[in-house]
Amino acid sequence: MPSTRRVGRPPARTATGLGARIRAARLAAGWTQQQLAGERFSKAYVSALENGLVQPSMAALTYLAERLGTSPASLVTPVERTWTRLEADVALAAGDWMTADDAYAALLETTAEPLTRAELLRGRAEALCSIDRGRDAIAPAAEALEIFTRADRPADAALAAYWLSGAHYMSDAHAEARALLERLLGSSAPGGALDPDLHVKVLVALAAVEGRDGERQRALAYLAEAQALAGGFDDLRRASYTWALASSYRELGDLEAALRYGQQTLALYRAAAAERDAASIGNEMALTYLGLGNLEAAARYANEAAATLAQLADERKLAHVVDTQAQIAAARGDLRGAVELASRAITLAEATGNGKALVDALATRARARGADGGGEAAVADFERAVDVATEHRSPARRAEVLRAWAELVAAQGDHAQAYQLMKRAAEPT
Repeated sequence: MPSTRRVGRPPARTATGLGARIRAARLAAGWTQQQLAGERFSKAYVSALENGLVQPSMAALTYLAERLGTSPASLVTPVERTWTRLEADVALAAGDWMTADDAYAALLETTAEPLTRAELLRGRAEALCSIDRGRDAIAPAAEALEIFTRADRPADAALAAYWLSGAHYMSDAHAEARALLERLLGSSAPGGALDPDLHVKVLVALAAVEGRDGERQRALAYLAEAQALAGGFDDLRRASYTWALASSYRELGDLEAALRYGQQTLALYRAAAAERDAASIGNEMALTYLGLGNLEAAARYANEAAATLAQLADERKLAHVVDTQAQIAAARGDLRGAVELASRAITLAEATGNGKALVDALATRARARGADGGGEAAVADFERAVDVATEHRSPARRAEVLRAWAELVAAQGDHAQAYQLMKRAAEPT
């Protein structure tokens, strides 16, 4: 078969490794992505390079190498990176999930001892779930669960089962997720494997599963039980659970409860100076106020969250907040502003590999374009959002996009097309 490689570009298979080497060289130089980009490129382009989402031309590679005081060959040539278990665990605890995934994957290549391997697999499953790669997390979580079960390590097996349930949930396999979580809940009796932290996590996860399947009363019962158990936790631990409660209540449509727990969470994180977490909560608050029609409060929370995340240079989370700002602009009738903000959210999502934010922002821009008369552009955005959701193996998100598309065309009077889109939404993928 003839080669499809483009002349003048590094081979596609080296894109991810090349990006990691560019990032390492930039950090060693003490530069930001904007400083490395200089006047020739954008910060988003450098971010996309470092995340392995695009390949540089030889001219771009030469320019970046010169600015970093090295050669193009040194960036292209793989350098063996030796990770330690401590580095992997620290990256996971710090929320640097991409680095944690890289580290655990590398350590697994040279680890044969079963229990150590199971711990690495479980860590990798958590990292993968945290970057919305639930489908990829299933295999390592399942292997970790099997090893811990054989070794009669119930506490470790329980945590592996929790991440396996999360991986199934993110892959829209709700029955598998529910079965794992209910088994875990059954082990919470005296002498069982669940500690209080995991017990609350399981209850919140079960609420999410039941809520997604329309079982509102069961979901609320699980949330009430979780709330009672989390009451005695310290501030940061309690904050993580009140956040989960707020998100779950919002998904269930109980916006008043979502606001109540969201305010509690925001106060706890601010007291602990956990700015990044506080910004994420602020975005949840903005979405909740948007659902209530309070656009002034929604804008205030979204703007505060965006400013914090921009200061922290957290572009992955910022993509979600800018999409929220786009939705607020659309609700105000500022459709062109909504398109501009959604376009920015799309750029951020692409640069950081955030598939969830990309689907959301594409759908937001499609709705705004459609309402502003940009029919063809709206169709292109909806189709791409469907493609991205399909690529990420998320049939539920694909169906959500198709239903949103159907609602738009129905509002425009094209009921025949709306019917066809609803049929597509109901089709298995």
